[in-house]
Amino acid sequence: MELVFDGHNDVLLRLWRSRANGTDPVAEFRNGTSEGHIDGPRAKAGGLAGGLCAIYIPSTGGDFVLKEPDEKGHYATPLEAPLQRQPSLDIALDMASIALRLDRAGAWRLCRSTAEIRRAMEEGIFAAVMHMEGCEAIDDDLDALETFHAAGLRSLGPVWSRNNIFGHGVPFAFPMSPDTGPGLTDLGFELVKACNRMGILVDLAHITEKGFWDVAKVSDQPLIASHSNAHALTPVARNLTDKQLDAIRESRGLVGLNYAVTMLRDDARDDAKTPLSDMIRHIDHLVNRMGIDCVALGSDFDGATVPADIADAAGNQKLVAALKAAGYADEELKKICRENWLRVLASAWHE
Repeated sequence: MELVFDGHNDVLLRLWRSRANGTDPVAEFRNGTSEGHIDGPRAKAGGLAGGLCAIYIPSTGGDFVLKEPDEKGHYATPLEAPLQRQPSLDIALDMASIALRLDRAGAWRLCRSTAEIRRAMEEGIFAAVMHMEGCEAIDDDLDALETFHAAGLRSLGPVWSRNNIFGHGVPFAFPMSPDTGPGLTDLGFELVKACNRMGILVDLAHITEKGFWDVAKVSDQPLIASHSNAHALTPVARNLTDKQLDAIRESRGLVGLNYAVTMLRDDARDDAKTPLSDMIRHIDHLVNRMGIDCVALGSDFDGATVPADIADAAGNQKLVAALKAAGYADEELKKICRENWLRVLASAWHE
């Protein structure tokens, strides 16, 4: 079994919602559930040895829903409205507390270094890294960033697909360029500089193309898009153009393949009947454009519809088997599955 360190999941969002409904999140993760994609038993069954676990603040209007396609199969879902900071901070603290409770209970290991990730994987404990997807909980003085960093935050994306005080996000739209609006704000530049200084990875998933180039201009880290795919194959606004992929390669950065079917399919439809071959063709394109050292996995488990053949974390080795059948050698699989992530994390974390 090829162990996988995954670049993005939303299990903390699911556990936060479960706790709101009276379920113990530690018991749910440790003992397993039929809900969502990730828990301890399913992760172990599928060789999912760890990953970046997102603190994501859901929009006030409820669950995000893609706009229905028109007669041509095209759709343009409007950006979600910006969020207020105080309620966002409350939710972010709740999710951080769940991450810390899981760590204290031994249900997973909250890791702050690649050495801790490797040790957890060797011991068969899920290696979680605290990530923030959209920085609505962070104040303009960045004081909260210091607090979350002390609690274990080691990765963040300045925006989700909505705007905030740090930058602008791309909509969920097909077909559409990622060049949909402004990029980082002045505060966004300060946020990136603070992350560089503190050793917090900056994630370019969900940001506009202008924001991508803004980060590239100011950041001293490898360029990372934790859960994105190739715009040349599936032209949704969330995917990356070949020019962006070239910049990631030049920085020795990384793209994590997103399992979300809307970002894999030719028609960008939200249909779980999506073959694994669509995942392979995106991996092939990323490898051909950037090289094997710049490609990894970023499942978006618990945050998106994934191919039915994978279904959840327990099915993760089906993708590994498909990659092997497509001709990827063992050393290449090791890089895609975990070593490339550990390399860029070590660089961003000043190791």
